[in-house]
Amino acid sequence: MRSVSQLRWVRTNQKSISNSDPLKGPGRDHSTNSATGHFLYVTVPDGGLTNDWAMFQSPSLEATNISHPCKMVMYTHQFGPRSGGLTVLVADTEIYPVWERGGALGDVWVKAEVEIVAHSIFQIVIVAAVRDFAYGGIAIDSIVLSPECRLSSDNNSWAKPPQPPQDPCAEPVKLCDFHRDCAGAEDENKCGDFSSPEGSSGWTDASIGGQGWVLHRNDTSKEEYLYVSEAPGQQLTEAQTRTPLLGPSGPACTLSFDFALTGNVDHIGELSVRVIDSLLGMRPKLWEFSGKTETGEGAWQHVDLPIGVRKYRFQLAFEAHAEKLPPNATIQVKSVHFVSCHAEYFPSSPTGLSCNFENGLCGWYQDNSDNFDWALLDGMDHTIGIGRSLIVDMWSPSLRGAFGRLVSFTQLPGRSDHCLFFFYKLYGPNTGALNVKLLDNNGFEAVLWSRSAAHGNMWHEAHCPVPHQLTNFRLMFEAVRSGFDGRVAIDDVTFVDRPCTIPMMCSFEGQRCGYSSSGRVHWLHRSGHTATLTGPKTDHTLETELGFYMMVNTGANFLPSGGTSVLASPVRQGTAKTECVHFWYHMGGVNPGSLTLYMKPVKGERVKIFSDSLNQGDVWRHGNGNISSALVDWQLEFEVVGAGGINTYTAVDDIFIAAHACEDQGSKCSLERGMCSWSNTQNTKVDQLDWELTSPEAESHYLTPPEDHSLGTEKGHFLFFPSSNRTAAYKNAQLLSPHLPPTKGTCLKFWAYKPHSCKDPVWRLSEHRYHQLLVVRELGGPWRRFDVNIVSTEEYQIVLEGIKGSSGVVALDDIEYSVGVNCANKVTDELTSSSKRDNAGGIAASVIVVLLLIGTLIALLIYYLRTKRAIQTGAGPSAVIGFSNEVYEPDLTVS
Repeated sequence: MRSVSQLRWVRTNQKSISNSDPLKGPGRDHSTNSATGHFLYVTVPDGGLTNDWAMFQSPSLEATNISHPCKMVMYTHQFGPRSGGLTVLVADTEIYPVWERGGALGDVWVKAEVEIVAHSIFQIVIVAAVRDFAYGGIAIDSIVLSPECRLSSDNNSWAKPPQPPQDPCAEPVKLCDFHRDCAGAEDENKCGDFSSPEGSSGWTDASIGGQGWVLHRNDTSKEEYLYVSEAPGQQLTEAQTRTPLLGPSGPACTLSFDFALTGNVDHIGELSVRVIDSLLGMRPKLWEFSGKTETGEGAWQHVDLPIGVRKYRFQLAFEAHAEKLPPNATIQVKSVHFVSCHAEYFPSSPTGLSCNFENGLCGWYQDNSDNFDWALLDGMDHTIGIGRSLIVDMWSPSLRGAFGRLVSFTQLPGRSDHCLFFFYKLYGPNTGALNVKLLDNNGFEAVLWSRSAAHGNMWHEAHCPVPHQLTNFRLMFEAVRSGFDGRVAIDDVTFVDRPCTIPMMCSFEGQRCGYSSSGRVHWLHRSGHTATLTGPKTDHTLETELGFYMMVNTGANFLPSGGTSVLASPVRQGTAKTECVHFWYHMGGVNPGSLTLYMKPVKGERVKIFSDSLNQGDVWRHGNGNISSALVDWQLEFEVVGAGGINTYTAVDDIFIAAHACEDQGSKCSLERGMCSWSNTQNTKVDQLDWELTSPEAESHYLTPPEDHSLGTEKGHFLFFPSSNRTAAYKNAQLLSPHLPPTKGTCLKFWAYKPHSCKDPVWRLSEHRYHQLLVVRELGGPWRRFDVNIVSTEEYQIVLEGIKGSSGVVALDDIEYSVGVNCANKVTDELTSSSKRDNAGGIAASVIVVLLLIGTLIALLIYYLRTKRAIQTGAGPSAVIGFSNEVYEPDLTVS
């Protein structure tokens, strides 16, 4: 055979190419399996490409017939992104292809068999396509022709060698980019879409095993389909067929196709779709099916598979493995189409970012430059309980890498701020973090909202403010994994073009949540990393110096004695029920001043709901207060009054609004309404796990007690270790009470459920020193109650510590402490200064609540009478569609 093209095949060996660079050459030849053995080789020359194909031809051969075809066997090595594929042509009265093998197949020699039937003297032409990429090339070795391939006595070559492929009407990077650049759309004809004038042209078999893909055209019906058949390869791999290089693609890009796995065996085999990125290489499977489809009319099933944004050129590949080959079983694919794939395409009327994920991703798409995808899950839904939500399961063995991202379609700038509402779960010991980010036109990322660590097996409501943007922008949900045991989920996303009301939870990570400052000194958005002489060294959320909080300097040189500074929340819509605001505060230095929390109605005087003016020490403390607005809109005001101290400050963090009234100090916490005033520590130097809130009904992954203690049913809630064999034994989790005053006798009561294989101590924590109070040992099953008397001359916290054993469940329920009352029900303490927080606001609030409730009842009565009259007279809308969220309690929703 001889070469007739400008880019030439060369006879060489690996020793002549390079013995040290594994990216140059096949390493060894096929015939002798030696670095000194020879083969034919083509790659990009040092000066770059002047032509992207290389060709050589056989001598002239005698005509053949269908009963005695000419058979050619050869071995090919197609390695690296430079390999564009091989084609075998027959040249007789015309030139036509008889065999193709596409793309890079890896660092292996692969067998190829070609049968040729030619009715006149012919020549075999082998053409290789190479690309100007980083590395790789194409090699051929061990070419053998069967006896039927007889040399022609004429032995004349063509008078003129075949011309190189005609220059396309568009430059190569515009071929198969889902946009018609040529007058006759020639640039998009051979890209793999079955609806193109060239039919299914473009799919090239890239199999290296005993099964391969074959394209079949029915001459009568003109129907085309791909099917899996026997192939000459010797590798134990799936059959694979690929498109040429496509794209880049846009966010709405979808691969549409029909498939069928039919036959007379129970399990036909597997079929999947994969993307091969020109820069990133093989990507994880996008879709897969295993088993058997129905027979008859139900044999064919339809798939619309989101491909999404692909920044670089890529190939689509069907991969399959059949348990039995035809005629006993068949794997077939037909009606392949690329829908809305051009990189600049966006839906003219997008569904928007508001989505409950019951019918796909709406205006969101998977970021394909990340490590893993979000998945739709049936049966764990916030909306209706049995519907769909979007999840990342950290325990999935298919997950690789650190993060998965869900990106919105591009949004146009608006006239005001926006708000992103959604519900989320963060559940498991190694869940990691859930972030919401803003992406500007230049791809710059800004964190708008972030949550991490244990949040329990329940849905939480999030309000994420999106600042006013002057240019196009996108939003992104990002799941960041910290291990292999946990789940992140989102559902019921709503995006509105107005500012957020006060969020249910604000940790100040990355944003101020709409809180504003007024007064003599402004509150600052700070972290321990940016604090100088004053301020907490760590925040409460993350318990690191990188975490954020809001802080005001109260030293005399900033805020004179009697001067005030106010941190105000956005306005929140009033409700008919009492809510509880929880927050953490940090007051440092001598004479730091006072901190008072007010509920400020839009109309009317503000009501004091919390106050403290103690020298706090270097600790974050829990505060709370009841909010009774009786349908009147309101906002929170944290007011600090200076006391003339030096280097003093006040900080607040983790403001959370619960949809029920606050519990009294020491009242029983049944865990049916959240964790009350108990909290996990995020200090990794203290523990490695977190206590999680769940119920047996909600649990589908972890082992739990069969029922809780409070209700005695599978619907009841408790705290437990969501740990599996992915979490090492003897790791601990600490549950902390609020800071409690010195006591001569306070009674702690709780119920525990635990296995035989570990011990759980109870501690009193004071001034960073632990004092052991009790060790819970070997319960081995049902719930058991423990009563512990606590005596302390110092302020302290109760620490319930669980230590994971080698098997079984550790759980807590019905935790209660009675401040100043011991386990014999005897009052031991008078009210101390630390417990004399101003309660006048609570009394005043109660009076106002009564008055507001009376007004509310009157208003509701008037509304009812008007509505009744309107219905009777036929006024108003004929139907009301939707549901009210007024009585929704976000910290109770479990699915």
